[in-house]
Amino acid sequence: VLLAAYVGYLGLGAVVLQALERPAEVQAAQNLLREHWELLANYTCLRGPALQRLIEGIIQAYKSGITLQGNTTSLGRWDYSGSFFFSISAITTIGYGNLSPSTAVGRIFCIVFALFGIPLNLVLLNEIGQLMLLGVQHCARRLEELFHWQNKASFLMKTCALVTGLLLFLLLPPLLFCDKEGWSYEEGFYYSFITLSTIGFGDYVIGMNPDRTYPSWYKNVISLWILFGMAWLALVIKFCINILE
Repeated sequence: VLLAAYVGYLGLGAVVLQALERPAEVQAAQNLLREHWELLANYTCLRGPALQRLIEGIIQAYKSGITLQGNTTSLGRWDYSGSFFFSISAITTIGYGNLSPSTAVGRIFCIVFALFGIPLNLVLLNEIGQLMLLGVQHCARRLEELFHWQNKASFLMKTCALVTGLLLFLLLPPLLFCDKEGWSYEEGFYYSFITLSTIGFGDYVIGMNPDRTYPSWYKNVISLWILFGMAWLALVIKFCINILE
């Protein structure tokens, strides 16, 4: 029964996503094809195979974090802050996919680094989560002693912890992303949940727009937000698991 419910839930998600996203995909493909033929028609000196190679080169360069800016190219994804952020995305298993090692030595190091880093990250997240839980329980006991509440104190503190976490980790960070990344609030909220849940599609990643200047503290603050936000969301997911079980 559980397996049937699981497969049914996946099937339902597939049906809904196909209905929502397929028309946009078809429209984007038609627009790309139309622009391709318009470019060849307007610039007769271009040849189809040469244009295709240029497009493939641009796509590969963009995946590597290199973009054209006039007569120069923008670098910076593999500077120290970018490498540090990649390290976090690796050991937290977020894995955005927008940045990955391109050398054989880098890939081997990434394997060894993640092999020891993932358990270390899980231990740290578990400790942070336990401290959060102990803090909530301590506050609940204090309320019980002061006001002689029993079940009310525990429920009140859990509600406060949930609301505080929602504000700190899901509702307020999108405002920062709106300011620094130029995203809409909906895009920032989407990025927040996809990141903290370690889904990490990679369609939205902070600090990667070459046309924007980011403050030096930005990625450091986001790294702390990821660490504590993942611990908080893990507690919420654990609570949901208990309900399902």
